Amino acid sequence: MAVLVEMNQIVKHFPGMIANDHVDFEAQTGEIHGLLGENGAGKTTLMNILYGLYRQDSGDIVFEGNPVHLDSPKHALQLGIGMVHQHFKLIPRLTVLENIVLGLPPELPPPDKQDIVTSLRRKFVETFGLNMKAAEDAVMGLAEQFGLKIHPHANVWELSVGEQQRVEILKALHRKAKLLILDEPTAVLTPQEVDSLFEMLDTMVQKGYTIIFITHKLNEVLNACHRITVLRNGKHVATIRSAQTTKKDLARMMVGREVLFHLEHVDARPGKDILKVEHLSVLNDKGLQAVNDVSFTVREGEILGIAGVSGNGQRELIEAINGLRPVEEGTIWFDGQDITNAPPRTIVAQGIGYIPEDRMTVGLATSLSIAENTLLKSQASPQLNRGCFLNTQAVNAMAERLVHEYDVRTPSISIPVGRLSGGNIQKIILAREISRDPKLLIASQPTRGLDVGAIEYVQTILLDQKRQGKAILLVSENLDETMHLSDRIAVMYEGEIARILDTKMTDRREIGLIMAGGLKWMRPETSGV
Repeated sequence: MAVLVEMNQIVKHFPGMIANDHVDFEAQTGEIHGLLGENGAGKTTLMNILYGLYRQDSGDIVFEGNPVHLDSPKHALQLGIGMVHQHFKLIPRLTVLENIVLGLPPELPPPDKQDIVTSLRRKFVETFGLNMKAAEDAVMGLAEQFGLKIHPHANVWELSVGEQQRVEILKALHRKAKLLILDEPTAVLTPQEVDSLFEMLDTMVQKGYTIIFITHKLNEVLNACHRITVLRNGKHVATIRSAQTTKKDLARMMVGREVLFHLEHVDARPGKDILKVEHLSVLNDKGLQAVNDVSFTVREGEILGIAGVSGNGQRELIEAINGLRPVEEGTIWFDGQDITNAPPRTIVAQGIGYIPEDRMTVGLATSLSIAENTLLKSQASPQLNRGCFLNTQAVNAMAERLVHEYDVRTPSISIPVGRLSGGNIQKIILAREISRDPKLLIASQPTRGLDVGAIEYVQTILLDQKRQGKAILLVSENLDETMHLSDRIAVMYEGEIARILDTKMTDRREIGLIMAGGLKWMRPETSGV
């Protein structure tokens, strides 16, 4: 196959660190090329250079045989290079269609047609802008062609994370890219959606598209990609055909050591009830029933996992427990106290830690420094205050300690936390929440988008918290992770708890059937309420 893009000896520095250290990379026409590495290895930086978001300090880029100097994403798009980012670049208050066509010039009818209808159409578009009906037809045609169906007039803020990802993919496809860079595209998709995405990618490469697939999921990169390039600490480690390597070998190349894919399970020693949810009902953003008559308990020293296909009420349930969404009916008890519809400040003060699904919007203030983000939720602590003012020295000392304890890789605690890689961002949230010594830790998608080393680290932390007697409510769309970490699993389907199962007395197939609605109603002998 012909080489479509070459990146030669790419170097990129940021203050206090080198993100890309003389990296070589190439992708061929009609292939899916996996780009693999730990969080912070330099993968996204390298692709941001190819997309024109960053300028390399040195090195050359050749696209379709011609040297190019990419100075903006607009220039990259003109060449035919599109990118779907890990953290979405959508405007929440605009509709799906408006986000997709945003920034595009009007499509004018061909000038060689001289009939009066065509002339009037050209005049209308030139005067009033985009022909939204034509744009909608084009977008919906793409959505149907590639299996990414979505409502074009829905507001983006109303969509689930998975639906927003589909919008980003459609946005790139609508710009007719020859080369499509996908940064963690499956991190927010259900298993069924992942299968559909891979089918779409296979169709694209058969038509001559080139896909660069950034992922931390080794099974996916082995199954979906033709070749794989591995980066570690900003350097090129290897480029290898997927048929010539293994999951174990890739993990070793990524991390530089052997990785434990399955941690030793810690048997539960459950104590008293810490969280008790009774007959809870919650509405979604559209005012429709999202959680319907849900009841369960979480006890000291155990992990209760919530399993279910995305969009079955998990997000609304967790937000209601954390005071971020009103409860319509039912009661939430925490350590014997009624916290139903209590404000988030009260819930935080009671001793509930929260690792949110959307860490960039809900979990952090990305424009603030690492030190300031570790301070959040503890700003009223006497140890961090001096009279009416914060004790900056104490705040910085706390931040330095947490960065060291949780192995956050950063040149300084003063940089904006949004500059960190996904794994290091998740470590900051873990450090902040666990350092407050919560009685209950709610972890929603805690390993989404993380590499194998970071996943191992996060799972180790959760199991360690369980050993210490903490109650943990785990929400994960990774069924293998849920089954491995949890003592009991509550399966949600259409806003209800269909079953609560003892992990030792069930299997993946049974849970999968319940998730799909095949075994909806609870049998008393298998429920673990």
